[in-house]
Amino acid sequence: MTRAEKADQLREAAAERILVKDGPYGSMIQSYRLDEEGFRAGGSYNHDQKGNNDLLNLTRPEIITEICNAYLEAGADIVATNTFNSNSISLSDYGLSGSAREINLAAARITRACADAYTARDPAKPRFVVGALGPTNKTLSISPNVNDPGYRAVTFDEVKDMYREQIDGLLDGGVDFILVETVFDTLNAKAAIFATSEAGEARGEELPVMVSMTLTDLAGRNLSGQTVEAFWHSVRHAKPITMGLNCSFGATELHPYVNALNPQVDGLVCVYPNAGLPNELGAYDEPPEMTAKLVKGWAENGWLNVVGGCCGTTPAHIKAVADAVRGLKPRQKPSVIPALRLSGMEAASFF
Repeated sequence: MTRAEKADQLREAAAERILVKDGPYGSMIQSYRLDEEGFRAGGSYNHDQKGNNDLLNLTRPEIITEICNAYLEAGADIVATNTFNSNSISLSDYGLSGSAREINLAAARITRACADAYTARDPAKPRFVVGALGPTNKTLSISPNVNDPGYRAVTFDEVKDMYREQIDGLLDGGVDFILVETVFDTLNAKAAIFATSEAGEARGEELPVMVSMTLTDLAGRNLSGQTVEAFWHSVRHAKPITMGLNCSFGATELHPYVNALNPQVDGLVCVYPNAGLPNELGAYDEPPEMTAKLVKGWAENGWLNVVGGCCGTTPAHIKAVADAVRGLKPRQKPSVIPALRLSGMEAASFF
């Protein structure tokens, strides 16, 4: 089945029921309490590797497999690769810029094998694999030097090429779609979308993409200053399979922005919030039943096509969410009036 056919299959499934996305790898990996040797697993590296979660795709694939299977067992229809930081820019912190392709290839193969095994058990419920692209630790829209507003640590082409390397590894490993997630800088997201389009053109296919924005304050803007509606106007030309929100806050704080997004998006809406807000120690205290209750309210309002979990959520949260939305009708695509839609910090529509 081609990736375009997989996208049609996902849309068909989403027309019948609310689909469930998995949760994060980071907090689950923390639960293993690995020391530095636990991350490197005997490998020879020049830098300290503690905290390099994506390296585990190579050094401890059994851990990544176990986490992925836990989410699938909890009811996830869509599972993402453990590749949030698997790009040459982010991996440079660990001295592993040259390992980006290898890590992405391994991650995709692990996730593909897990998803295919669960699909084989229940062919009526196909499982989808998305290749996750994180935002990196660089920003194209804002200068990191307060004394030089025009300075950028990286160029657009450098970020685009970095994403292209990551995407090629994920595609060769067998992912169905590309997920551009936790977008705090719209220009970074555009580089990722451009790289996806470029990779698809090189392969002679149109690559399906999912896009997910993150808000950096309760005013409802990302770090580069755009509102939810303005961000959608900025990326809608890519015709993403899903558009949505993730990370940011818990479901309570995201509520008004999920509401604001709904009438704008003429595709599927996917939201995966954190397990509430972090406590003073940076941990998340919201129990699975609370997360499930909150997202069920969104589903009952007709706001969801896909729902999952981000920071602090676990397989228990995903199971609770899956149970809560089971049997509820998925969001219906709104009728969007044709218009000229532009964006700066705010959205502008001219009918």
